[in-house]
Amino acid sequence: MAVAKFLHETLLSVSPTKDPVGIFLAVNLVVCLTVLVSRKWIAHFSKSTRPGSPDLEKPTASPGVREKVTRKFGEWTPSTFKRPTAMPYSDWDVHNTKPIPYRPFRYGPKYFITLGLRSLKWDEWIELDNHYLKYHADKKARIEQRGEKCFGTAPEAMDGAIELLEELCTYLPERYPSMFEKTPTGITNKVTNETFNITQRPLPEDPMATAARLVQDDLALMFERPDGEYYLLAGAILLAGFWRLSDKFGMRLSEIHTSGDVPQYREKLEKGMMNFFRRLKPEEPVLRNNYFIQVDDSLPWSHSIGSEDAETVSWNTALKNKAIEHHFFRSERQSLRRLPKSGAVVFTIRTYFEPITEIVKEPYVPVGGDDVSRYKGKQKYEEVLLEYLDQKHEEQVANGLEVEKEDETRAYPL
Repeated sequence: MAVAKFLHETLLSVSPTKDPVGIFLAVNLVVCLTVLVSRKWIAHFSKSTRPGSPDLEKPTASPGVREKVTRKFGEWTPSTFKRPTAMPYSDWDVHNTKPIPYRPFRYGPKYFITLGLRSLKWDEWIELDNHYLKYHADKKARIEQRGEKCFGTAPEAMDGAIELLEELCTYLPERYPSMFEKTPTGITNKVTNETFNITQRPLPEDPMATAARLVQDDLALMFERPDGEYYLLAGAILLAGFWRLSDKFGMRLSEIHTSGDVPQYREKLEKGMMNFFRRLKPEEPVLRNNYFIQVDDSLPWSHSIGSEDAETVSWNTALKNKAIEHHFFRSERQSLRRLPKSGAVVFTIRTYFEPITEIVKEPYVPVGGDDVSRYKGKQKYEEVLLEYLDQKHEEQVANGLEVEKEDETRAYPL
């Protein structure tokens, strides 16, 4: 199905959100937001060469063997797991390597709610491309201008934040040797001429801020407490666009979802999500993708929904029906892994940001369900955008696009 047609049908089903901050936080930080996947794709995906998604409702033990839980909630026994050495990214170049065009959609009239996870290859944990310098500059400005509104680490999470920073300082020189060099005290970015000492105490700055300076992703850490719940206790959320770390810092995972009105969370996601978090092993990283529509061109903060310093932010404050040139496709690649020493669950949230006028040139993107797309703020862009998408879809069909051949042309989520 043409991209234009997909977006048109998705937006027709959208109604404004009641709590965009909560919803976008849930999307950016928590794995359990819904992904639009059809049953037809699942059958196709299982036959492909991509790793299969784990069944999060079932124990990971062998058939017939029940999983035995011996630890108490909130207690983590450090694992001996060591991440495999990353292979150097062949021919990677900070000026020429283009972003991967993730398109997390599938065509199909029937959908079901899923955690939307697939296995992650260790070499692909962190993705960098020729947008790196812009992201780096935006992050630097955010750290300097907004400070701890955008990043922070609770005292009980400090060991996990330092472990993440240490892991990045090992991984990045392995994967991107043309850009990063490991040093006796930390890491050097050979492109930006920055050197970070991660061994001195106290550290020069919050470890989450330093970690965020190294990559294009936003970062978050969830920790289990004695009540068995996972809490957001460390993060560097600098380019989220729609939500603020300060609104949700210290919140329980379940509360993040319920406060954000995540579609069908209690009915279909909560149990699987909690099972997943408790069973996630350091050696089993996973990956997921999602998307949104934005009506301005600001990557760090979507000014169209209001000031970042307002008491509350809402789609109700967004400008309505701006010209099509102001409409942008915002997608995210989220990885999750457990750190072996601290037991913290790490989210990396990489945002890809492109004009709608470019996205509509691509064929074969799916249609979503009514409740899943409820939070996308249709009222602010439907009149201009839907007419434009109708036109582009008709052009693609007239030029010979064969909708039924989507599976032969593209594979989720690309």
